[in-house]
Amino acid sequence: MRLEEVDSSAWLALEGAPEDPQSGFRFIDLCSVDRGGRPQARVVVLRRVDRLERLVEIHTDTRSQKWVELSNNPIATILGFCASARVQLRLSGTVRLHPPGSDLANHAWSKLSSWTRSTYAGGPPGDEPNQDEINSFTSGADADGKAFFGVVLFQAESLDWFELGKPTNRRAILDYDNAGVLTASRWVNP
Repeated sequence: MRLEEVDSSAWLALEGAPEDPQSGFRFIDLCSVDRGGRPQARVVVLRRVDRLERLVEIHTDTRSQKWVELSNNPIATILGFCASARVQLRLSGTVRLHPPGSDLANHAWSKLSSWTRSTYAGGPPGDEPNQDEINSFTSGADADGKAFFGVVLFQAESLDWFELGKPTNRRAILDYDNAGVLTASRWVNP
């Protein structure tokens, strides 16, 4: 496999993941840095990928710690592993936050199901819901949730591609410019 094929196959797999519930890359780890300089990782749902611009879209509650951490430090890493392909993708880059009411947040909100919208209603993430919040989840009410819905747009600067193989593993590093253009690539192993 050539490095151009590694690049293409990785981004095609990511791009298809949001629409494929069986994709190993549908749920990915988003890693940020807290105020104390400690890495923080959490599993998020991959919502949209633009493979040409190397953008990854994630949705979140703006009251969450990840939103606070990314507001303070936009440097982040995304990690995904697809067991069936035996491929790990580690993307390094920066994020741009699109808060409630922004064009991107409004557009993304309009495409969400009622059930997904309802998950943004109620108290901040991690709080125990009260009975009113539980009722709003089951009734499908979502107007309050829109006030807390934000979009994290991750711009990849590099991709560390790793394939578990037999008899040997393979690893490649690919670098991108701000427009998503591949600027450098190299095999690390073998």
